[in-house]
Amino acid sequence: MDGNSVQILVAMVIYMAIVIAIGVVYAKRANKSSEEYFLGGRSLGPWVTAMSAEASDMSGWLLMGLPGVAYWCGLADAFWTAFGLAIGTYLNWLIVSKRLRRYSVRANNAITLPEFFSNRFREKKKTLMFLAAAFILIFFTVYAASCFVTCGKLFSTLFGMPYVSMMILGAVFVLLYTLLGGFLAESASDFMQAIVMIVALTVIVVLGTAQAGGINAVLENARQIPGFLEFFGLATPVVDANGQQLVEAGQPLFGEAADYGLLSVCSMLAWGLGYFGMPQVLLRFMAIRKEDELNRSRRIAMVWVVISLGVAVFIGIAGRQLYPQTHLTKSGAENIFITLATNSLPPILAGFVMAGILAATISSSDSYLLIAASALSKNIFQGICKKDATDKQVMFISRITLLVLALIGVIIALDENSVIFQIVSFAWAGFGATFGPLMLFSLFWKRINKPGAIAGMVGGAGMVFLWKLVISKLGGAFAIYELLPAFIFSSLCIVVVSLLTKAPSKEIEEDFEAVRAGNV
Repeated sequence: MDGNSVQILVAMVIYMAIVIAIGVVYAKRANKSSEEYFLGGRSLGPWVTAMSAEASDMSGWLLMGLPGVAYWCGLADAFWTAFGLAIGTYLNWLIVSKRLRRYSVRANNAITLPEFFSNRFREKKKTLMFLAAAFILIFFTVYAASCFVTCGKLFSTLFGMPYVSMMILGAVFVLLYTLLGGFLAESASDFMQAIVMIVALTVIVVLGTAQAGGINAVLENARQIPGFLEFFGLATPVVDANGQQLVEAGQPLFGEAADYGLLSVCSMLAWGLGYFGMPQVLLRFMAIRKEDELNRSRRIAMVWVVISLGVAVFIGIAGRQLYPQTHLTKSGAENIFITLATNSLPPILAGFVMAGILAATISSSDSYLLIAASALSKNIFQGICKKDATDKQVMFISRITLLVLALIGVIIALDENSVIFQIVSFAWAGFGATFGPLMLFSLFWKRINKPGAIAGMVGGAGMVFLWKLVISKLGGAFAIYELLPAFIFSSLCIVVVSLLTKAPSKEIEEDFEAVRAGNV
């Protein structure tokens, strides 16, 4: 390891020490009860609610996955994905946040998403609770794996160390931190990490653009690549049998631009639908201390999201001008942010910028692991298997769950050629289709009943797997992002089954009307 690498490492260690200190500060309070550990006692302020929600949501793919897409195939995929996410963020804060905060209190003070759905329908047999917890365990394990891939790529690229060793080291750090502090520590550190992320993105895009000769030079280079700077076209790197882009006369080769039609646009915009089912964001709505503070949180969140997504996309475009031959595989393209940072900044400052990637990874993976652990310990163990379980027993089971889930995530992340964007897209579709329609209908349609809720949840999750693994292979229109057809199918299941089965009880309808009227 040379002197520059040592300086980068020192800066990142300082950052990690600060994160651990936050965990220590909140550890005592977090361990008072399961409610404090999993939801922070509904005490989040508007700034922490907004920033922690977005930081935990965006994860390492914001700094690596999204710039990598823009670097590899140009503007269209990255832009329409970012645009869909921005719209989804706004609508989620606008129409879901207040109603969910109010309804979660009415639903017997629910502190987890499975508990909310179960209490919302006043179920005696905890079928909804079990299914919701099971799907959270499945999809969040995949999500956590994407974060571990980010850690592995980051450290192996920076320090020339083996990917697997670095990935495991990152996973261990995230696990220890999550075990320590719980939801409050996670939310407080996520607030800090959201600031680190947006500062890192902004610094790198400014320096990278200046180094490339300015915005005009970056855009002019992009225009030379067929389809690279088009909203309705896609650049197509020419690759060999191993997926390595071919280079001729010192320049990477591209074929003719591919068409990027309305179906492709809809496919990427569909990312926005995922927000309605994202547990890590929905929990922040439930955890804010006052409902009327959500308006301020929405404004803060939108400013952060628009700036971060826009800058991340442009980093990929600028990176193609500066380092056209550095990353010649789709997986390698996700390292363009690291390349820009380490070549644009003094090592000690580059280390702090690299902490932005670590920040994104930690802020997401600790959320994923914590929510998954609460699903098993609070909802399955205490809610179904052992209803008289003490808080101490619930906390013990949650920590065992964290260990097991982290191990499974590490196994999934062992492949060094994993593409972060693709891993995240599958888990995002899973949550969006499984919980998104159910959340919207639960909050805004009085006629939805428990059978309809179960049908929607199972139908949405099942369609994600079916479309991704089978139907999409047919190509053409069937290659659309699985979230969109699965979301529609889940909604249809909810409506049809609810209308064909018995209407909700009077008590459930009274709960709905009370929440709608604001009488909680």
